[in-house]
Amino acid sequence: MPPSDALSEAPLRHVYQPLPHDSGAKHVQGAAEYIDDIPEPNGTLHVAIGGAPVARGVIRRIDLSDVQSAPDVVAVITAAHIPGKNDISPANADEPVFAYERIDFHSQPVFAVIAKTRDAARRAALRGKIEVVVETANVSVEQGRASGERVLPDYAFIHGDYAKTIAAAPHRCTGTLHIGGQEHFYLEGQVALAVPGEDGAVLVYSSTQHPSEVQHVVARVMALPDSFVTCRVRRMGGGFGGKETQATQWAVIAALAARATGRPCKIRLDRDADMAMTGKRHDFAVAYSVGYDANGRIRAADLDLDARCGCSADLSIGVVDRAMFHADNAYYLPDYCIHTERVKTNTVSNTAFRGFGGPQGMLAIERVIDTIAWNLKLDPLDVRKANLYGPGRDVTPYGQTVEDHDVAPRLIEELERTSNYRLRRKQIAEFNARSRILKKGIALTPVKFGISFTLTHLNQAGALVHVYQDGSVHLNHGGTEMGQGLFQKVAQIAAEEFGIGLERVHITATSTDKVPNTSATAASSGTDLNGMAVQIAAREIKARLSKFASGAWNVPEDLISFRDDRVFIGNESVAFGELTKKAYEGRIHLSAAGYYKTPKLHWDRDKGKGRPFYYYAYGAACSEVLLDILTGEMSVRRVDILHDVGRSINPALDIGQIEGAFVQGMGWLTTEELVYDDKGRLLTHAPSTYKIPVASDVPPDFRVALFDGSNREESIYRSKAVGEPPLMLAISVFAAVADAIYSLNPGRPVALDAPATPEAILKAIGPVDAVAALAPR
Repeated sequence: MPPSDALSEAPLRHVYQPLPHDSGAKHVQGAAEYIDDIPEPNGTLHVAIGGAPVARGVIRRIDLSDVQSAPDVVAVITAAHIPGKNDISPANADEPVFAYERIDFHSQPVFAVIAKTRDAARRAALRGKIEVVVETANVSVEQGRASGERVLPDYAFIHGDYAKTIAAAPHRCTGTLHIGGQEHFYLEGQVALAVPGEDGAVLVYSSTQHPSEVQHVVARVMALPDSFVTCRVRRMGGGFGGKETQATQWAVIAALAARATGRPCKIRLDRDADMAMTGKRHDFAVAYSVGYDANGRIRAADLDLDARCGCSADLSIGVVDRAMFHADNAYYLPDYCIHTERVKTNTVSNTAFRGFGGPQGMLAIERVIDTIAWNLKLDPLDVRKANLYGPGRDVTPYGQTVEDHDVAPRLIEELERTSNYRLRRKQIAEFNARSRILKKGIALTPVKFGISFTLTHLNQAGALVHVYQDGSVHLNHGGTEMGQGLFQKVAQIAAEEFGIGLERVHITATSTDKVPNTSATAASSGTDLNGMAVQIAAREIKARLSKFASGAWNVPEDLISFRDDRVFIGNESVAFGELTKKAYEGRIHLSAAGYYKTPKLHWDRDKGKGRPFYYYAYGAACSEVLLDILTGEMSVRRVDILHDVGRSINPALDIGQIEGAFVQGMGWLTTEELVYDDKGRLLTHAPSTYKIPVASDVPPDFRVALFDGSNREESIYRSKAVGEPPLMLAISVFAAVADAIYSLNPGRPVALDAPATPEAILKAIGPVDAVAALAPR
């Protein structure tokens, strides 16, 4: 049950406080234990992968004799050694553990080597001979689209006679945009340790965002009941969606190796293999046609969002659907066609990534807004404000009413004022008029992001809370910690509910043998779901304690309260631990399993209508950039962010999430470029060629503030999710780059693709504008 209004307004000891991350000191000291830090059980073996040498073809022969005879090799496993189903897909049965008839992408796992050392396993894996009848690979979105191959059927939201409305509009624009993918580049790579148990059971330590998925798929492949598989994880060194389904394959292979040898087996991918063998953010090819009026207000939009999904469906149904859900961003579209193609290519299967398709959808509509502004020679911010949801303009393309349509305008107005947007735009125009080579740009863009899994049944969570005789609390739930501070927030909730100090709450590893049937820690819903489940469990125990105290002290329950490590019972008080000791002696059950499911959700995908989101999180960012038109080099000079997290459970953690997400989004849109050759081989497979943001890329003037608001829905302590929405604030950087380029030739739309690398910037500027800028005045 949600907190009452009275409780949420009462002074709180832990909730709403900027407390440090529970593992912060351990992170700095190098003492936080990750999977690879777990002491290896005696006799542990190590696993390495042998991958496909081509991107597409039919397997003619696999010769592993040299692998098996290599020094220190104990065993080699292939698809032939799988006792159950050769299938690691989350739903569509279209992705094998090991390729066995066909090759679908370069480096696709074909076999695994099990050896006494990791070095021996890796060296032996290079000896495998895989003969393939090579076929022409479809690598790009365009190639896959032309082939007609899809991983899933096409899908669209359609309303009104959009084509007629566009044709009749006073103004029209068309255009295209290519949106690149992104590598997760978590600091801790993919890793798993499998320990065999009795009767075929197995314990798998996996760096995963979804322990229940690992449990289920390991059981499927091993032909075991789910109950014979336990998956456990205390923390990950980053996930960002790349360990939602992608961690499963390595856990499965470790478990197969443990079964084959009867010994503990560990697999840890190096960075090159990790990047080549695991999925990325989906890249998109966007085309648009839009009709609008003289004020820039959209009358109808026709958007094509075609995604490179890779060789299998993985999570593409949800990712591309969410791109559609956010193709409106914060803007009302009266008539529309939002059409998607889920294109199959001979590249690794793309997957979840922070924002889950939402960033690509938002970037598409923001390009539309900028194009409208350029065509009408209006300030892009004014066009954005003209198109915001409002009274009578409050229904999304998927049929959900935006009930809090007042939030975005208020938030934007506040940021416009605090960032001095109007004055700075004037100053930038003056700078650009006198500067021939260096150009500045500025943009203020909003974010409206729906919070909930769009697959409705995933919006549930469980928690297990034990209170011991001494009043200490053992806390477990289905959420996973990947650095975002989920465990800290949930511990704050538990401590607040019992009125005890945080030092009395022990946070334990997520494990499928404690809380079953959990959802992934994803969709920014970790605290919403697991925090509620813990609160429900804690209140159940508190209710038992209150009833016991009421009887023991002969005091009405409404005169009993828990705070400051004590329980106040009428005019008396006792230490919390004293009451729990007495309750135990009175045979009161001091354990509870909490369960929560998000209310109000319904979604009919066949009709394309419903309420897929419980609420929306909002934000806005104003970014200023400086670029060199001769080299294409660009730097972000200042960023102002105002973000809506409702009533923040932990402002320090939330601000950290906003800063980190923004910089990650900035990397996606400026420096992180995935390059494949025409044979389907990933060329940017290491930090030497794939450029994530570094400390020097962080804006020197970086201002982050939390919007003063409360969640209108009954979320945990009226907070809002924060994991994903801030990433899309970085669209302001991309828009600011385009704004700087636009200053070279006002009135001409800017054909800038993402990421805005120096090469992309120079291409968008073009030789004509560059020469014109350098011409004598």
